[in-house]
Amino acid sequence: MSRFWLACSCIIAAALAGTVHAQSTGRVSSAPRTEVPKVEKEGVWQPGPDGTQVPLWPAQVPLALPDTGDQPEATGNGSPTIGGRRWHWASYVTRPTMTIYPAKGTNTGTALLVLPGGGFRAVATDLEGTEICDWVVENGITCIMLKYRSPQVWPRQNGQTRRPVVLLGLEDAQRAMSLLRHRASEYGIDPQRIGVIGFSAGAYLAANISNTTERTYPLTDDADRQPTRPNFAIVAYTGRIWDSAQRRNTLELAPWVQVSREAPPTLIIHAMDDPINDVRHPMAYALALNDAGVRVDLRFFATGSHAFGLRPTNDPVTTQWPRQTEQWLRDIGML
Repeated sequence: MSRFWLACSCIIAAALAGTVHAQSTGRVSSAPRTEVPKVEKEGVWQPGPDGTQVPLWPAQVPLALPDTGDQPEATGNGSPTIGGRRWHWASYVTRPTMTIYPAKGTNTGTALLVLPGGGFRAVATDLEGTEICDWVVENGITCIMLKYRSPQVWPRQNGQTRRPVVLLGLEDAQRAMSLLRHRASEYGIDPQRIGVIGFSAGAYLAANISNTTERTYPLTDDADRQPTRPNFAIVAYTGRIWDSAQRRNTLELAPWVQVSREAPPTLIIHAMDDPINDVRHPMAYALALNDAGVRVDLRFFATGSHAFGLRPTNDPVTTQWPRQTEQWLRDIGML
């Protein structure tokens, strides 16, 4: 898999996602998504001075490699612009990390693990990562951005996409959740107030970690004896949940999706016009959670397309979902 192919794969998917997005400066903009030259270079993604990046596993622990093997990590940016600006990614991630952003103001003790999207081909480090943490910490919540192993392309069987038996991103999310609980006092967080928010591919990971406690990797240390299930979950423009092989309005779950009655309270955010992840994915998931007796709230918007993150646009979802999420966190006692 070439770097050019990987970058293009991430970008083409996002390019289809919409035409109206804007800058995260607080100003609403109608700047269309525009193709610009793609840039990618070898190098390990690094946070700014407000974040502390730590490895998920000790260096001596062998890890399963992504599809690109031990190819050196790279960072990139390019098309399409979102809100008039490029978005950035990390690719060929072989040694996953989490980056800690401390809460600002009064620390609520709540923590939020951020799972960026990227189609399981890369990790969208700013649009669905650091920009999310900028908002989270202002609410007195500790934010943790996960840089998980990628790429890992889902295989196709009989013309249908199938989940890998071992999903590397899920392993990394489970390890991060365990580490956060193990180091809760160090990070100034309550181990019973750790949630997860995921976007697109990361949203699938958020749903997955909410409904399983099984690990596909051997226990590494005492941290891995800590629970992996989050205390609450926010799922934004998810896919890979609805069984698209069935009739369109059956809303059956994909064969690999299991829903547990132990899943945490969940908030689902989606735009009806999302051309990448059909709205039937979150609909099917919401109904399954409700049937299992899990508290689930929905925020569906007529427009907004896909991969809007926190960058305000003319689409109401982009300015309303953060405020509505803050209220939801208050409703469930996490804020």
